[in-house]
This record gives sequence, C-alpha cells and structure tokens, in this order.
Amino acid sequence: MVDLEKAIRTAIRTGRVELGLDSTLRAALNGRARLIVVSKMCPRDRLEDLKRYASISGIPLVEFEGSSADLGRLCRKPFQVSSVAVIDPGESNILSAYRGA
Repeated sequence: MVDLEKAIRTAIRTGRVELGLDSTLRAALNGRARLIVVSKMCPRDRLEDLKRYASISGIPLVEFEGSSADLGRLCRKPFQVSSVAVIDPGESNILSAYRGA
C-alpha cells in the first residue's frame, strides 16, 4: 500500500497538481485530472460535485484522512486546501496505487 502523504508530496515536487476546489473542478471537467484527492473537511455540496464529475470522467477520487489545514500543510501552503487534482504524477506512484479507487 502506498503512503498517500508521501505520494502527494512527491507528485507536488516532481509532477503537476492543481490545488483548491475550483481548480480541481475545472481539471475534472476538462479531463486533465488523473486523480482527485479531497480532505475530510471538504464541503459536502462541493464534494458531491467533485464525485459526480470524477465519475463522469472516470477519474479516481480518494479521501485524505486529515483536515483541509492538514492537506494545506502537506502541500507546503500557508492556507487550507480542500482538494488536489493530480495532472501529472511526476515520480510519484500515486496513480498506480489508486487506479480504480
């Protein structure tokens, strides 16, 4: 099993990600996202939108066990991050671990 935190850090450092609900929704809508990670504190109405678009586009969606503040710290940002769209995993193995999640 892949350590989700380590995989996210690696994807951020070596690949390309979009942070935040609006950017994640756009990436899901236009098919650029290859994986979506949401925090436990993601607003339920926005989570339902993300789930719907991820399902339509065939994008795996994974729930991060921490809060939005925890996900923000993990992404090395001084603010809360409710969702992350992985566009290019870089050297991370996050896609193989969560394909079909």
